[in-house]
Amino acid sequence: MRIVIAGGSGFLGRALRRSLGAAGHQVDVLTRRPRPGRTDELAWVPNGSSGPWARALEGAGAVVNLAGEGIADKRWTAARKQALLGSRLDATNSLVKAMAELTTPPGVFVSASGVGYYGPTGDAVITEAAPAGHDFLGEMARAWEDAAAPAATHARVVLLRTGLVMGEEGALAKMLLPFKLGVGGRLGSGTQWMPWISVDDWAGLTARLITNDAARGPFNLSAPNPVTNAEFTRTLGRVLGRPSIFPVPAFALKLALGELSDALLTGQRAVPEKALALGYTFRHATLEAALRSVLAPA
Repeated sequence: MRIVIAGGSGFLGRALRRSLGAAGHQVDVLTRRPRPGRTDELAWVPNGSSGPWARALEGAGAVVNLAGEGIADKRWTAARKQALLGSRLDATNSLVKAMAELTTPPGVFVSASGVGYYGPTGDAVITEAAPAGHDFLGEMARAWEDAAAPAATHARVVLLRTGLVMGEEGALAKMLLPFKLGVGGRLGSGTQWMPWISVDDWAGLTARLITNDAARGPFNLSAPNPVTNAEFTRTLGRVLGRPSIFPVPAFALKLALGELSDALLTGQRAVPEKALALGYTFRHATLEAALRSVLAPA
């Protein structure tokens, strides 16, 4: 089928493009900065309204919405939090409004979200049936998903509640330097859960959700074996062959990052109940396998 990805120039978007292209799908991308000469890239302005770019959606088999500013790129000031929320709502509203205007709307709308939807949940095992949290990430994710909901009038809607993606870019890349220098370690107590997924499984599962008509509603895009932060740091140190014995105190994170530190010091023991019920088999079911696939490929 022909699939349109909004926000397809980022880390996850590129991974999904490769996966879908390898499966024989035609992939077009909506991006703020299309590269010269690329007929598969179309400029768009995600401002909450439709625009000339909407013609790319006409007759497409699927639209995937990955647009939004990076959660951990900057300290969370009031202005930054508004920018994070606004970038997600504007992009989603633009796509939903555009689809409502089409003669032949896409058959499926796949929209990004995050496991932060659930808020801090301690040691409880979290499936897709759990309610939204009341912290900033929980309320933002709920608003993001609510913005996607009207698309159900025109298309099957799938929501991607993504965990930490283990790949050559993204969250893992930001963690590597202290470990490579031999000064890595747990964050705070280390007891907070970290739902993770390999980039290969993220792309593979997303592709499955696009093409499987039985897939509807929210899905936890996380591996079946979440780990605590302490276990994560031990495993990362082992894969890199470096020590992981230098913890970062919670107060130091709070001083350095402010409210953003809450996202690092709390977590969710999220599991992919619906993906497993759909029959998806994870290529990397354990963290060590996922890390070795990225950091020490065979």
